[in-house]
Amino acid sequence: MLDPHLLKPEDLQGLDAEAAKQLARVMLERIASMTAQINDHAKHLDERDRQIAERDALIKYKDVKLQKLTFELARYKAWKFGAKTEAMTAEQRRLFEETAAEDEADLQAQAEALGAASPPEADAGSQRRPRRQPLPEHLRRVEHHHEPEDTSCPNEGCGRPMVRIGEDVSERLDIVPAEFFVHRHVRGKWACKCCRTLVQEPVAPQVIDKGMPAPGLVAHTMVSRFVDHMPYYRQEAVNARSGVHTPRSTLAAWSGAGAAELQPLFEAHKAFVLACPVLHADETPVAMLDPGAGKTRRTYIWGYAKSEYDPHPGVVYDFCLGRGGKYPMAFLNDWRGTLVCDDYKGYETLFKLPGRTEAGCLVHARRKFNELMRHGHSEVAAEAVRRLAWIFKLEKDARDGSAQDRLTIRQSQTRLHWDELHAWPCSGPGQWSARHGCSRAARWPVSARPS
Repeated sequence: MLDPHLLKPEDLQGLDAEAAKQLARVMLERIASMTAQINDHAKHLDERDRQIAERDALIKYKDVKLQKLTFELARYKAWKFGAKTEAMTAEQRRLFEETAAEDEADLQAQAEALGAASPPEADAGSQRRPRRQPLPEHLRRVEHHHEPEDTSCPNEGCGRPMVRIGEDVSERLDIVPAEFFVHRHVRGKWACKCCRTLVQEPVAPQVIDKGMPAPGLVAHTMVSRFVDHMPYYRQEAVNARSGVHTPRSTLAAWSGAGAAELQPLFEAHKAFVLACPVLHADETPVAMLDPGAGKTRRTYIWGYAKSEYDPHPGVVYDFCLGRGGKYPMAFLNDWRGTLVCDDYKGYETLFKLPGRTEAGCLVHARRKFNELMRHGHSEVAAEAVRRLAWIFKLEKDARDGSAQDRLTIRQSQTRLHWDELHAWPCSGPGQWSARHGCSRAARWPVSARPS
């Protein structure tokens, strides 16, 4: 077989027809073989490019995930290792503040009793001492008059009667401890001997029929428990100091009966609040004792408030065992209007019904940008915070104005900032607006929406 690589140009001149056909056939086979090799090599190159692209995408995904985890870790460290005053609850901080005030007053009283010099006052910049406020005017005043026994001139050789030229008045706050007393109702019986008729005043309605507590004691028990957050076992000990035996189970029964009697008032107040076309909603977790489980379970109190600009403000609370969307659905069953809330998914079912409009909370929206700016060092988030700051400033300036004044400022000034804020991310690279939902104008809050 002829080898085309060994042939020279002059060898091709002496070839006969059969040899030329054989050479052409060999050349075609070599070309087909080389073409197949080139195609295989191209396939290998395409496969390698695909693997490189997949590897680059995986590396990019891992970088983004690492950035997200770094951001979350920074948030967690800021929460856990931040200022100790933030780590303590409000009750704990109040406890330490009260203890410090007691220690300071005790030391100062001992120093004054021993005749020692008063401790030097702290620098004005280090600690601000609380200013004494005037005593409320509505408190009952018990006057004590202090006059000299002899109003004659005490100088020897004078003895003339003196003239009262004025007085000094000082007030001290005092308290009368809670006093238990008994209402004794005496209902006389009147009978007619002729007609054999008995007349007697009926018993007045009570919170607890045939019970021991009067309405005032029931109200005091409920206020101590639900407003002052004093547990029933502490109330039991406080009442025992006055010689009154009130077991905690009895106090709980009184509160339950009082709550049942307040139900019509709650329904009236609920109707008053839900009559407002604009409501603000939020939920907060509370710990509830779970009998039989030996631990507490997380429950939620949902709050629904009228606008702060409403001439008759009001708020109503709804205690629920969970945080699902069925709870606001049940509470706002017949209500129609605009609900200002955060972006919690539990409200989505509510807004699918007609007559209900969602207004996102701008404070919650800004919070996400602020966290991303502080922990993620994002320039986009920093620009968003700066743009939102102008809107907050305009709202602050219009806060004390009338409804018409606020509307005028929002239409003439705030609207321009909102339009720029909506257009700014939409014109940015990477379809930033599509990922962050800037087109959802209904999500912006009513208090700052341009129209």
